[in-house]
Amino acid sequence: MKATPQIVGLTEECVKNSTIDVSLYREYDVKRGLRDINGAGVLAGLTQISNIVAFRYEDGRRIPCDGELYYRGIDVRQLTRGFVNESRFGFEEAAYLLIFGKLPDAVQLEEFRRILANQRSLPKNFTRDVIMKAPSMDMMNTLSRSVLTLYSYDPLADDISLPNVLRQCLNLIAIFPMLSVYGYQAYNHYLKGKSLYIHNPSKKLSTAENILRLLRPDKKYSPFEAKVLDLALVLHMEHGGGNNSTFTTHVVTSSGTDTYSAVAAALGSLKGPKHGGANIKVVRMFEDLKKNVRDTTDEEEVGNYLRKLLNKEAFDRQGLIYGMGHAVYSISDPRAQIFKAYIEMLAVEKGREADYRLYAMVERLAQQIIASERHIYKGVSANVDFYSGFVYSMLDLPLELYTPIFACARIVGWSAHRMEELINTDKIIRPAYKNIKETDAYVPLAER
Repeated sequence: MKATPQIVGLTEECVKNSTIDVSLYREYDVKRGLRDINGAGVLAGLTQISNIVAFRYEDGRRIPCDGELYYRGIDVRQLTRGFVNESRFGFEEAAYLLIFGKLPDAVQLEEFRRILANQRSLPKNFTRDVIMKAPSMDMMNTLSRSVLTLYSYDPLADDISLPNVLRQCLNLIAIFPMLSVYGYQAYNHYLKGKSLYIHNPSKKLSTAENILRLLRPDKKYSPFEAKVLDLALVLHMEHGGGNNSTFTTHVVTSSGTDTYSAVAAALGSLKGPKHGGANIKVVRMFEDLKKNVRDTTDEEEVGNYLRKLLNKEAFDRQGLIYGMGHAVYSISDPRAQIFKAYIEMLAVEKGREADYRLYAMVERLAQQIIASERHIYKGVSANVDFYSGFVYSMLDLPLELYTPIFACARIVGWSAHRMEELINTDKIIRPAYKNIKETDAYVPLAER
C-alpha cells in the first residue's frame, strides 16, 4: 500500500520542520554517527571480546597498516588456520572462545558441541504455528518475529540472571539456522509456489553442515562446501563492539530488557543495507555489470563501468562501488584476505573460474580508480562483503538468506556482548542530544 497524497503532503511538512542545518553539527562539535571528523568511532565503552587494528603509531603519527582482527586476543588468522589445518569445523570452537573468553580443550569443545546439538529443536508445533503462518518476503523480519515469539514459550523469559541469559543465548545460537532456513522454505513455498522442504537437523553435524542439510532438497553437500561455509560463519561471528548491531545489543541490554527483545533489536540493525545487507548489493552490482559490459574480460570496459558507478551513472546511482572500502580498515580487511584463499578453490569446484577472475579484476581496478577519482584520507580495499556474496552464490544459498546466514554467525558475538554488558555495568546507555529549537509560545486553536 503506497502513501496517499495526504501522507506525502504531511511528510513534506515533517521534513520542513525537522531538517537541521548541517553547519550546526560542526559548530557544536557533534560527532555525527558517533564518529570524529576522520571517521574514527567515538569511544563509548570497553570490551575484551574482539579488537580491530587498522593503524600503527610511529613517532606520534598514525600510519595505515594491513588490517588485523582479534577474537579474545587471538589473531583470527591463527584461529582459522588452526582448525583448517586440522580439518576441523571451527564455528563451535570460535563460539566457545568468544563467549567464555578462552580456547576450549578437547573435552570442553566436545561438551560444548553436545550442548548446542541438544538445543537444536524448536518448541512443539512452532514451525507450523509461527514460521509457516504469514510468511514474509523478507527473511530478517521472519527471523525477528520468530525470536520475539520465542519469548512466549520461555517461562523464564524476563529473568536476566547470568545463567539464564547464557541458557537463552546458547539456545538461540543453536536454533538460528533452523529459524532462518525454515523461514525461507515457508516463503519459497507459500509466496513463490515452490516445493516445501522441512528437514530435521542432525546432532552429529556441525552448524555449517546443518545449514546446508536443512536448505538442500536432497540434504547433500560436498565436504569443501561445508568447510567454506564454516569459515564464513567464523569470519562473520564478531567484529568489535562498535559495529551497529553489536552496539545496538549493548544499548538495549543496558535497559534491563529480556534476551529476545535485545536480539530482535540487533536483527533489525543487521537487516539494513549499510550493515548486514551489503553483500547483496555487491551481488546485484555484479549482475548489473554483466548486463552492461559487453566484454567482462576487457579491463578498459570494466574500468569504464566502475567509473560510471562512482559518477552515479550506473546501477543504483549512489556513487558507490559496493564491497570496496571499510569504516575502519584501510589497506586490507583480514576477513576478505582469509576468504580469498579459499574462493578460487571453490570456484574451480563449481565451474565458476570466469566469475572469480572478474571479481579479482574488479577488486584490483576499483582500488586504482577510487584512489584516482576520490580523495580518500585512508587506503581503500575490498571488505568481507565483496567476496561473501560470491561465496554464498557458489554455495547455492538463495539471496534471501544472505543476511540471515550473517545473523547465524553474529548471534554469537551479540551473545558475548550481552553477557559482557550485564556482567560489567548496571548503567543504562543514554547519550546526549543538544536541542537547537528556540522556545515558542502556545497559540490557542482558534487563533492559528
